[in-house]
Amino acid sequence: MSNKILSGIGLLVGLVALVALNLFSNLTFTGVRIDLTEQGAFTLSEGTINTIEAIDEPVTLRLFLSEQLALENPGVTTFANRVKDMLVEYQRRADGMIRLEIIDPEPFSEDEDRAVGYGLHGIPLGAEGTNFYFGLAASNSLDDEVVVPYLSSEREEFLEYDLTKIIWQLLDTKTPVLGVLSTLPIDGAPQRMAPMMGGGAGRPWIIMEQIGETFEVRNLERDIKEIHEQIDVLMVVHPKELSDATLYAIDQFVMRGGRALAFVDPNSEAERPSPMMPQPVTNRASDFSKLLTAWGVGMDTITFVGDLQHALKVRFQYQGRVVTMAYPPWIELPQSRLNKTETATANLGKLVFASAGALEDKTAGDVTFIPLVTSSDSASVLGIGSLARGADPQAMLDSYKPAGQSFVLAARLAGTLDSAFPSGAPTPVSGESQNEDAADTSNIAAKEHLSTSAAPANIVVVADTDLLEDRMWVQVQSLLGSRLAVPTAGNGSFVINVLDILTGSNDLISVRSRGRYSRPFSRIDDIRREAGLRFREKEQQLNSELATTEQRLVELEKSKPTAGAEALVLSAEQQAEIERFRQQKIRIRKELRTVLHERSKNIDALEFNLRMLNIGLMPLFVIIVGLLVAFWRAQRRRVAAS
Repeated sequence: MSNKILSGIGLLVGLVALVALNLFSNLTFTGVRIDLTEQGAFTLSEGTINTIEAIDEPVTLRLFLSEQLALENPGVTTFANRVKDMLVEYQRRADGMIRLEIIDPEPFSEDEDRAVGYGLHGIPLGAEGTNFYFGLAASNSLDDEVVVPYLSSEREEFLEYDLTKIIWQLLDTKTPVLGVLSTLPIDGAPQRMAPMMGGGAGRPWIIMEQIGETFEVRNLERDIKEIHEQIDVLMVVHPKELSDATLYAIDQFVMRGGRALAFVDPNSEAERPSPMMPQPVTNRASDFSKLLTAWGVGMDTITFVGDLQHALKVRFQYQGRVVTMAYPPWIELPQSRLNKTETATANLGKLVFASAGALEDKTAGDVTFIPLVTSSDSASVLGIGSLARGADPQAMLDSYKPAGQSFVLAARLAGTLDSAFPSGAPTPVSGESQNEDAADTSNIAAKEHLSTSAAPANIVVVADTDLLEDRMWVQVQSLLGSRLAVPTAGNGSFVINVLDILTGSNDLISVRSRGRYSRPFSRIDDIRREAGLRFREKEQQLNSELATTEQRLVELEKSKPTAGAEALVLSAEQQAEIERFRQQKIRIRKELRTVLHERSKNIDALEFNLRMLNIGLMPLFVIIVGLLVAFWRAQRRRVAAS
């Protein structure tokens, strides 16, 4: 009895110690976490941590999630759990500055009315058409709101970026200001009207209309001497014949930490003669090399990138007739040629470029050159002369030779840049002081000159200007007196994405993309893929033999008499051939069924083994350890008894 009492007391003491240990660890080690996931799925980026620490007023995050419907859809459950875990981690790191509410909007409840009031999109998923809600509504103490109507798993890799962006938007609620310096008529300016452009002469390009929906756009003069600090992002389009004073203004804007998006081009097809200047344009190249060189980017202005693999097919007048052929200067790049780890290009569709340049990485120091868009490996560098008026497109194809490497068409630069004017502001041109626009020159020179960027710079350079033009990416239709833009490519989304990212803080830009949390059974996918290949091989064999047999039957049909009673009766040879075909078809179809059966059998066997490993291995391991411990104790008692 004493042994039983002691055993009971020991068990009770063990339980009390276990509870005490749990309470102690919960109170003492609340901030200690270990992320053992392969890609650090629950480890926040430094940029996110800095953004959270910058919160100076409480932020409320309301996650509307239909829990029951999520449980009925395993694919949704995995992503929903990750969203909740990530939000909890945000709340934990915010030290009370983030309030998290997880709301289940049940049908016909007040919570569902709140979700609808915030503008969340309900998706019918239930058996009776019940709406599934999975959105986020965030607000600060000033009642500023940021709403995500539906959290899509398609953006799972950018979940942290999207959540951090919501926090940043609540911290900085002003409309971002975009300064545009362009020598092309993107704003519909009359000095370079182009009647052939979609939407008519004098109308802004569609891209500028879309940008104006999100940004406050300020058009800058070509001879500007200073870029105001109120401008958040500077967009330079086809810089050409800019004075050193204007280049210096751009340079110092970037040195002060400003962000820039530059569209340069070795051959801007969008530059056309204007009614006021009808003479042909002989030089369509951008002139921005002074700044590009300082930033560590090279671009040859006498060559362009042609890509036969992704070339658009266009109609040409060739030798007196209209022909359709691939045109290497105009390229339609699919998603596979876009950087999937960069937020600006990850979820885009195709992009269309025209006679684009090739960007070279010549950066030094801590500057990082990140390609965003690249050509295929079968691309080539062609001379601008091949685009001259009256040039033969067929001759271009005949002389086309793949370079065996891809070329960068757009890139992002990040890091500390050097000024293109290391000695300070340029000397005013003789006679410029008499111009009232040059009155600010002395003020510019008096300002502190920066030879290196005061903060890490973020610049995007695109080696094409034609991608902005309507005809390259959008079809413009007239509907009840207004213009309706129907995109045919992702050019507009690309520009908006880049500007959207550049208007964020450096911390927001630095937030990295992540892999997907769900881990597919890659081995099972391989088995399905291998079996699919075998199935297609058998299917092709069947189709080939079917065609051969049918051809044989046609030949037999031709050889039989065309008149009389014999024409209505199949010959013995024909009957034998048909019977052979039937047997052959049965045999091959049986082989196809065998392939499918083997595939299912292999997958079932693998799934069974995985279940046994995941479900049975750990209990088996515990049993073995228990038996070893029991054996060790028995040995000790035996030794003690002896």
